[in-house]
Amino acid sequence: MSSRLLLFIVCVVMFCGFSNAQTTVVKDCRQVSFGKSVPAGNYSGITHLRGNEYAVVSDKSANDGFFIFEIDVDSVSGDITDVRNKGFRGDSLRAGDCEGIAFRPSTMTLFVSREADSEILEYSEDGKLTGNRLEIPAVYKAGMGNYGFEALAYDEERHAFWTMNESTLKCDGAKATSQNGVKNILRLQSFGDDLRPLEQFAYAMDAPTAHSKADEYAMGVSEIAALGDGRLLVLEREFFVPRLKIGAFVQCKLYEIKPDNALALRQGEVIADTTKILPKRLVHSFKTSLGLFKRSIANYEGMCLGPTLADGSRVLILVSDSQDQYKGVLKDWFKSLVIKTGD
Repeated sequence: MSSRLLLFIVCVVMFCGFSNAQTTVVKDCRQVSFGKSVPAGNYSGITHLRGNEYAVVSDKSANDGFFIFEIDVDSVSGDITDVRNKGFRGDSLRAGDCEGIAFRPSTMTLFVSREADSEILEYSEDGKLTGNRLEIPAVYKAGMGNYGFEALAYDEERHAFWTMNESTLKCDGAKATSQNGVKNILRLQSFGDDLRPLEQFAYAMDAPTAHSKADEYAMGVSEIAALGDGRLLVLEREFFVPRLKIGAFVQCKLYEIKPDNALALRQGEVIADTTKILPKRLVHSFKTSLGLFKRSIANYEGMCLGPTLADGSRVLILVSDSQDQYKGVLKDWFKSLVIKTGD
């Protein structure tokens, strides 16, 4: 066998192994709350900094910026054992409705998505604005309202930021409802280290599971986590609250996607019946609810990769938005999932 043929075979094997890699959840850890060390908040995004330090944003903080949390995770079980809020770091901006946050190690800076004006701004680690921002494509500026940028992640290996609107843009709505009955078609967007837009993709959410009238209802993609090899985890969340409150639930579904540039939208492309949709694979789902004697309901909005465990598996950390522990019913829940990424 020639060396050239051998090299070709090795490359094919490596490529096949990479392309077939799949994420699996090997443990769903119970959700926990830490009322004494974590003040009531509206925590909506999280990113890992170093060690047990994480940056967390709130969509109703007095000033825009982020909190520093210390989150301890058992190195064998993956269970979250303690969470402590170590204080807030921010600048002069207010009312940004901050929903997502991502840390870029190469510059030691953090990027925060603002749902209020569809901006994603850069902060130094001490909470000061640097003056830099992602260059947001015009399509995202047209009437997103409260369905703007919730999700934000940074892929350190690919040097790319990823974000997605929470629900269907007004400009896509009419076409989205006709696409195989799907009601929510979103746009996944990447940016390079130069902060300029790269590729955009169409992503279709699952159909709603709630069919009765709701007093409050929210459905959309609340977060993205980058696995570091081109794959992303997408958190779809459906929050249903009936008029009498009892029976309220949050359904969370975790999907794995791998954006392929062959499926990228053209510049300025309008969503239509012929639009190519990103394939997705269900990794895990779970549901929390409110009953007469059960108050485990948790609206998970933040998600990021955490530590590597002793057996080589990874921890995925999720944080919920309790609406300031609404009427004493909701709690600031934290949850971990132990995953294997199929590397």
